[in-house]
Amino acid sequence: MVSRRMLRLIAAGGLSLATFGQSTPRMAPIPSDPLELVSGQIQPVDTPESRDAILLLLARARDSYSLRNAGSAYDLKVTFTVDSGGQTEYDGTWQMEDVFDPQQGLHWTAKAAGGFTTSRISSKTMFYEDGTASTIPLRLHEARAALFDPIPSSENAARAQIRTSTAVLHGTKLTCVLLSAPGSAATATPGRGWVESEECIDPESGLLQVQSQVPGRYYAYDYTNGPKLGDCLLPRTVIVTEAGKTVSKISVDSLAELHAADSGLFAPTERMKARGPASGIASAQKISRFVGRVPFPSGAIVRPVCVFGLVTPSGQLVEAHSLQPSDPNSKAAVEAAKRMSFFTPTPSGARHRQHFVFIIEMFVSPH
Repeated sequence: MVSRRMLRLIAAGGLSLATFGQSTPRMAPIPSDPLELVSGQIQPVDTPESRDAILLLLARARDSYSLRNAGSAYDLKVTFTVDSGGQTEYDGTWQMEDVFDPQQGLHWTAKAAGGFTTSRISSKTMFYEDGTASTIPLRLHEARAALFDPIPSSENAARAQIRTSTAVLHGTKLTCVLLSAPGSAATATPGRGWVESEECIDPESGLLQVQSQVPGRYYAYDYTNGPKLGDCLLPRTVIVTEAGKTVSKISVDSLAELHAADSGLFAPTERMKARGPASGIASAQKISRFVGRVPFPSGAIVRPVCVFGLVTPSGQLVEAHSLQPSDPNSKAAVEAAKRMSFFTPTPSGARHRQHFVFIIEMFVSPH
């Protein structure tokens, strides 16, 4: 069944639904990558018992990153280095620090050698920020996602279509969980589907080892001498790669438990108050759509290109770039994504939010 959302996306791409009746094209396999671990047999997870087991595995891995649920105040210091080749903003070194107190909230700061700075305070009732810009740059957003929110929420995972495969990384056998929207065509693919996210977890330790929201982009986790807080264990390093190239190396320098955080950190300045409520970070959005008006000839192949970018609180797409840069359609995919509208009215009284977007542009090739 085609959803209303897919109908809109097909129409936006200029592809008639009648085309589907002429000939169903083959989907090109996802590109090989050193961190694309799913290459063996893939099993659908289609019984209540097997789904519960996988959801429990995901929950265990997710809990390792739930620092704010540990019940302790802490000071976390992180550095990372970005080398995107100019595809995203603020290449170079970054520093980030989070101070959290369960009674007072979160105060976090970040600065880049390239000139960006931000200071943010949040609790249940207040959200303030100050700095050089109200939008969090893509690579800073990425570092926070890798350390605090790398695994889909339990609600989203419970609604997802699930497949699994086993893989080996550095001699360790992993369980790789492939997640996609209910009814996704990924069920018919022998390998990972273009619309599937991938979470590869060590079932013995319960630790996430490799995460990929779309083909071409990967987080690789190393827990050697990783810092702990209660039952939480953070990685010492996270390597972010795109199309096989390291674009960011995140290092967790220290994680210290505090008896109580300095209350002054949670008092907004007059400048913060004048700027109004700080924007928030929302869940990533994934969109699949056909590009162009070419009908499906016999033997046609769909060759997708993933475009990764950041949607600002005002609905602008920024820092957009291709995750398959060697594909002949790479430039056209980015240009097509930039023509899309991402504006969504914010309900009265709600905070403006930014989020990642992954646009899978599907180009039809005659062979």
